[in-house]
Parts: sequence; C-alpha cells; structure tokens
Amino acid sequence: MELHKNQTLKIYNTLSGEKKTFTPIHEGNIGMYVCGPTVYSNVHLGNVRTFMSFDVIFRYLLHLDYKVRYVRNITDAGHLTDDGDVDNDRFVKQSRLEKLEPMEIVQKYTVDFHKVLDAFNFLPPTIEPTATGHILEQIELTQKLIDTGFAYESNGSVYFDVFAYNQKGMNYGELSNRNIEELFANTRDLDGQNEKKNPQDFALWKNASPAHIMRWNSPWGEGFPGWHLECTAMSTKYLGETFDIHGGGMDLKFPHHECEVAQGKACNGHSPVNFWMHTNMLTMNGLRMSKSTGNYILPMELVTGENTFFEKPFQPNIVRFCFLQAHYRSVLDISNDAMLASEKGYSRLMESYKLIPMLKASTTSTLDIAAWKESCYDAMNDDFNTPILIAQLFEGARFINLVNDGTATLTAEDIQLLETTISSFLFDVLGISNEATSGSSNATDKLKGVVEMLIGMRNEARANKNFALSDQIRDQLLALGIQLKDGKDGTTFSA
Repeated sequence: MELHKNQTLKIYNTLSGEKKTFTPIHEGNIGMYVCGPTVYSNVHLGNVRTFMSFDVIFRYLLHLDYKVRYVRNITDAGHLTDDGDVDNDRFVKQSRLEKLEPMEIVQKYTVDFHKVLDAFNFLPPTIEPTATGHILEQIELTQKLIDTGFAYESNGSVYFDVFAYNQKGMNYGELSNRNIEELFANTRDLDGQNEKKNPQDFALWKNASPAHIMRWNSPWGEGFPGWHLECTAMSTKYLGETFDIHGGGMDLKFPHHECEVAQGKACNGHSPVNFWMHTNMLTMNGLRMSKSTGNYILPMELVTGENTFFEKPFQPNIVRFCFLQAHYRSVLDISNDAMLASEKGYSRLMESYKLIPMLKASTTSTLDIAAWKESCYDAMNDDFNTPILIAQLFEGARFINLVNDGTATLTAEDIQLLETTISSFLFDVLGISNEATSGSSNATDKLKGVVEMLIGMRNEARANKNFALSDQIRDQLLALGIQLKDGKDGTTFSA
C-alpha cells in the first residue's frame, strides 16, 4: 500500500488563506509548478531559500510514494516587470553591461544556477522548460485571449484587459487580496501606458523596438512574450489546465501569480491551480539583503568563506540545515551566530546518528519509537513544518544517547526503526547529504588511518603530561571539522 494513503497532508493555500487537506486531482499523482530563475545574473541566497523549500516539498511527496511531475522553468526572455520601456529588459541591459549576446548571458547564469543547486544537494525537477523554447505556445495563448475578448492589440503589442475580466464576473486581485479600484488608482505613469485601455492591463506580447535584440515573429509583428504569460504557457502544457500546486517566492504573488490566475481563468473558465504556495523572504543580520546597501552575499561566498559577514566557511549541509530550521512561510534571518549555532546542532545530530551501529539491542524497549516516528510524519503533514521535524530528529538523537549510555533500552527491531526513520527524514526528505557514504571508501579509510595515528600521538602526549601538544592536536583537528570525543572506551572521532 502506498504510504500517502496512510497520511493526511495539510497545506497552507495562499488563495484561501488557510490550511486545507491536500487531495491530488489524480489519485497517486501530483503536478507541481515552481517559478524558476530569471537567468540574467547570479542566483542569490533568497532564491536558494525558495528553491530549497520546494526541493524539500518535492522530496517529501516522493517519500509518500506519490508520482510527482515537478516543473520548474527557466525565464530566459521577456522579463519586463512594468510593461514600460523595453530598454528595461533585464537580459538586454545585462547584455550591454557585459558586452555579450543575450543568449550568452542566459547560458552563463543558467550554468551558475545549476552549479549552486547541485552544491546544496537539490534534486533536479522532472521538467525544466525555457521561455524561449515555448514561444509558439505563448503566441497561441495570446491569440486565444484576443478571440475570447480578454485581450486586445495596440501598436504591435497585446495586453490583457483587466476591466473586461472583472466585468465577466471574475476577480483580478483575489490571490493577493488587492482591490481593483485601488490598483487602478495607484498605478505609476509608465512608458507605453498610452497603448493600454486601462493602467492595470498587463502585456501578453510586447512589440520590439528596432534596437531590441531578443525578438520573434508573431501575428502582431516582431516582439517578445510577456513575463506572466510564459509560466501559464509552460505550466498548462506539462501539467494541464488545472494542476495541484504552484509555488514561488512571496514577491511573485503580485503581479506575477495574480496575472497567472487571470490568464488561466480567462483561457479555460476555471482556476488553474488548486494550491498556491509562497515562501517568505530571507534577511541577513536583521536587514533585507540588497546589493545597493551592501548587505548582500552570494550562496557560494557563504560556502567558501570569501565574505566579510561570516567568520568562517560553512559547508552546504550546514547552510541547508540552518535554512530548514525556519518554516518556509516564516522570515528566515541568517547571521554569523545563527550559522555557528546550526553547525553545532548539525554536528551533535550527526554524532548521535553515527552511534547507531554501536547500540546494543535488548529484549525489551523502554522508549516508544513507533509514536516518535509518527510525530515526524505529523510535523511534515502540517504544511511541511521542517523546524518541528528537526526538533523530532533531535529527540531521536536523545534516544540514541540514552541507549548508548545504558539508561534506556531498545530491541533490535526498534533500533532498526530508529535508524531508518532518521535516515529517511534527514537524508531523503530534508536533503542533507549523507557524509558517511559520500566519497570513495579508499579515501575514507585513509582519513580514518591518519586521524587514528594522531589520536595515538595525542594519547602518548597525555601520558607524558604534555597537555599543550595534546590540546593542539585536538584543536587543529577540530578546525578541520574533525571532532574528538573522549569516552570510557577510548577516543572516537566524527568528521
């Protein structure tokens, strides 16, 4: 029997503003779309936080034995956020700045995106479509919206008619809880607004000026697609007119996702998505991350230590562990102290996990491992609550230490259940890379031999009361990430 049939998963739906029991449209199968990066610059830490949240969601759904089609797009054209001057196209601006062709910019930063996500142990999506690979679908959608009276052509551009949409009984603003009259009143005066019937109308297709580099033929002349239309075209192509989950950062809720809701309803007469999910923002040292203020760091600068904010490098596993200690809908603030605390917590958890093979089985169990296992599922079934799950994993570590110290007992069956549960949730669901199995066994054996040699030298130094040398060996190993632990049976180490 599939594991998901025994679980009741609740997900917070941005559209309704409450947690609801999740039931997929097609039993046993889930369609999930997440707005991917706009590849005109390096992926930033806030992006990593968002994609990490959905990586964990993807992992947990797979763990529950669902068949998941996870689509995460690459925006490589048409990223105009205000429908104004085409010179604001981010690809064109970066192309001019770096003196490269726009598709060179796309390739450069797509490669960077994949390298960063690989470093943090992300699973690849099922499908990773690009906007430029789906121009035909976007043109067809635009024409359909014109034909049904929801869009109009103006000077070679095509705009979605928000007023007509609302007149037909639909509600532009329902996802972000915005009032349409207020939206009209607060619209800025932008270039190209005189082409629109209403200031809140948004571009489905934009006419390309003679200087605009990225352009395609269309029934309305040469141009490029609107940003919002790209995701509607790609999500519906691969997941259908209505699918289960659509996710992204909360900064995309309006206007991007609001426009997607409108486009989907206008095209097909019903809501395109059952559950809208949004991750909250990432701050650093209590402040919003921003290049303009200098409160900014790239993901790999945190890993390499090449920055002025953190006192040392932090392994990708530590960064991931830190990020997942905040719920995806909560603001996550990172700082030097937060990273150091996460490193200590992570090391403590891994040290306990590595003790499992040494636990001695008893004929009885004094700990309820089955109930503890259910508490791990309860955490993830409550809107993917990773902080509570991590707290339960620390409770599992406490069980290990109690048994190791001889103050509690477990049967062989319960020890196995404890090990598989921690392993499943820590490595498979949370996506922590299992260091115990990474790298070649030859390299691991060599490391073990060198450390054991140093432990022998340290023991000799202690026997000769040369405590300065003893402490030096211990401290220098710790600086390399290798921790010694003195016990009644001798000295052990963890890396």
